[in-house]
Amino acid sequence: MFSHIQLGACDLPRMIAFYEAVLACLGLVRLPEVDDQGPEGAGWQTPNAEWPQFYVQRPFNGRPASAGNGTQVSFAAQDREQVQTAWHTALRHGGSDEGAPGLRPHYGEGFYAAYCRDPEGNKLCFVHAQDW
Repeated sequence: MFSHIQLGACDLPRMIAFYEAVLACLGLVRLPEVDDQGPEGAGWQTPNAEWPQFYVQRPFNGRPASAGNGTQVSFAAQDREQVQTAWHTALRHGGSDEGAPGLRPHYGEGFYAAYCRDPEGNKLCFVHAQDW
Protein backbone atom coordinates (compact mmCIF):
# COMPACT_ATOMS: atom_id res chain seq x y z
CA MET A 1 0.00 0.00 0.00
CA PHE A 2 1.12 3.57 -0.48
CA SER A 3 0.93 6.64 1.72
CA HIS A 4 0.67 9.26 -1.02
CA ILE A 5 1.06 9.79 -4.74
CA GLN A 6 2.46 12.98 -6.15
CA LEU A 7 2.31 14.11 -9.79
CA GLY A 8 4.18 17.09 -11.11
CA ALA A 9 2.32 19.87 -12.90
CA CYS A 10 3.44 22.57 -15.32
CA ASP A 11 0.04 24.28 -15.61
CA LEU A 12 -0.92 23.96 -11.97
CA PRO A 13 -4.28 25.81 -12.10
CA ARG A 14 -5.44 23.61 -15.00
CA MET A 15 -4.31 20.42 -13.27
CA ILE A 16 -5.96 21.41 -9.98
CA ALA A 17 -9.24 22.15 -11.80
CA PHE A 18 -9.03 18.79 -13.61
CA TYR A 19 -8.38 16.77 -10.48
CA GLU A 20 -10.88 18.74 -8.40
CA ALA A 21 -13.64 17.69 -10.83
CA VAL A 22 -12.49 14.10 -11.39
CA LEU A 23 -11.64 13.17 -7.81
CA ALA A 24 -14.93 14.55 -6.51
CA CYS A 25 -16.61 11.84 -8.62
CA LEU A 26 -14.72 9.27 -6.55
CA GLY A 27 -15.61 10.88 -3.23
CA LEU A 28 -12.19 12.38 -2.52
CA VAL A 29 -12.02 15.81 -0.89
CA ARG A 30 -9.49 18.59 -1.19
CA LEU A 31 -7.02 18.96 1.65
CA PRO A 32 -6.68 22.34 3.32
CA GLU A 33 -3.74 24.34 2.02
CA VAL A 34 -0.76 24.16 4.35
CA ASP A 35 2.64 25.80 4.06
CA ASP A 36 4.80 22.70 4.31
CA GLN A 37 7.85 24.39 2.76
CA GLY A 38 7.29 22.39 -0.43
CA PRO A 39 6.32 23.62 -3.88
CA GLU A 40 2.88 24.99 -4.65
CA GLY A 41 0.19 22.37 -5.24
CA ALA A 42 -3.02 20.75 -4.03
CA GLY A 43 -3.92 17.46 -2.38
CA TRP A 44 -6.96 15.20 -1.93
CA GLN A 45 -7.92 12.33 0.36
CA THR A 46 -10.84 10.16 1.37
CA PRO A 47 -13.03 11.97 3.92
CA ASN A 48 -12.21 11.14 7.53
CA ALA A 49 -8.96 9.37 6.59
CA GLU A 50 -5.49 10.80 6.95
CA TRP A 51 -3.90 8.51 4.34
CA PRO A 52 -3.54 7.79 1.47
CA GLN A 53 -3.26 11.18 -0.18
CA PHE A 54 -2.95 12.32 -3.78
CA TYR A 55 -1.15 15.52 -4.83
CA VAL A 56 -0.44 17.57 -7.92
CA GLN A 57 2.24 20.19 -7.51
CA ARG A 58 5.15 21.88 -9.12
CA PRO A 59 8.26 19.66 -9.10
CA PHE A 60 10.61 20.08 -6.15
CA ASN A 61 13.64 20.50 -8.44
CA GLY A 62 12.09 23.48 -10.24
CA ARG A 63 12.27 21.81 -13.65
CA PRO A 64 9.21 21.33 -15.88
CA ALA A 65 7.02 18.36 -14.98
CA SER A 66 6.72 15.46 -17.42
CA ALA A 67 4.56 12.33 -17.59
CA GLY A 68 6.35 9.08 -16.81
CA ASN A 69 6.48 6.49 -19.57
CA GLY A 70 4.92 3.31 -18.16
CA THR A 71 3.55 5.11 -15.10
CA GLN A 72 -0.13 4.85 -14.23
CA VAL A 73 -2.12 6.02 -11.23
CA SER A 74 -5.19 3.87 -10.57
CA PHE A 75 -8.10 5.09 -8.46
CA ALA A 76 -10.49 2.61 -6.84
CA ALA A 77 -14.17 3.26 -7.52
CA GLN A 78 -17.10 2.08 -5.42
CA ASP A 79 -18.99 0.73 -8.42
CA ARG A 80 -19.09 0.71 -12.22
CA GLU A 81 -21.15 3.88 -12.34
CA GLN A 82 -18.41 5.74 -10.47
CA VAL A 83 -15.84 4.45 -13.00
CA GLN A 84 -17.98 5.79 -15.86
CA THR A 85 -18.64 9.13 -14.15
CA ALA A 86 -14.96 9.74 -13.36
CA TRP A 87 -13.87 8.83 -16.90
CA HIS A 88 -16.51 11.02 -18.59
CA THR A 89 -15.67 13.89 -16.22
CA ALA A 90 -11.98 13.51 -17.03
CA LEU A 91 -12.67 13.77 -20.76
CA ARG A 92 -14.90 16.83 -20.26
CA HIS A 93 -12.15 18.55 -18.25
CA GLY A 94 -9.27 18.20 -20.69
CA GLY A 95 -8.31 14.54 -20.35
CA SER A 96 -7.82 12.24 -23.32
CA ASP A 97 -9.24 8.75 -23.88
CA GLU A 98 -6.99 5.73 -23.32
CA GLY A 99 -9.75 3.11 -23.01
CA ALA A 100 -13.50 3.43 -22.48
CA PRO A 101 -15.21 1.94 -19.43
CA GLY A 102 -15.71 -1.80 -19.66
CA LEU A 103 -14.86 -5.21 -18.30
CA ARG A 104 -11.22 -6.28 -18.51
CA PRO A 105 -11.54 -10.01 -17.72
CA HIS A 106 -7.85 -10.62 -18.48
CA TYR A 107 -7.07 -8.63 -15.27
CA GLY A 108 -9.52 -10.58 -13.13
CA GLU A 109 -13.15 -11.56 -12.79
CA GLY A 110 -15.37 -8.50 -12.51
CA PHE A 111 -12.48 -6.08 -13.20
CA TYR A 112 -14.21 -3.01 -14.67
CA ALA A 113 -12.01 -0.09 -15.64
CA ALA A 114 -11.56 3.01 -17.78
CA TYR A 115 -8.34 4.72 -18.79
CA CYS A 116 -7.43 8.27 -19.70
CA ARG A 117 -4.64 10.79 -19.57
CA ASP A 118 -4.79 14.01 -17.60
CA PRO A 119 -4.15 17.34 -19.36
CA GLU A 120 -0.37 16.91 -18.98
CA GLY A 121 -0.22 13.29 -20.18
CA ASN A 122 -0.21 11.29 -16.93
CA LYS A 123 -2.04 7.99 -17.41
CA LEU A 124 -4.95 7.33 -15.07
CA CYS A 125 -7.19 4.34 -14.44
CA PHE A 126 -10.53 4.27 -12.65
CA VAL A 127 -11.34 0.74 -11.54
CA HIS A 128 -13.90 -1.31 -9.71
CA ALA A 129 -13.32 -5.01 -9.10
CA GLN A 130 -15.89 -7.53 -8.00
CA ASP A 131 -13.82 -8.61 -4.96
CA TRP A 132 -13.46 -5.09 -3.47
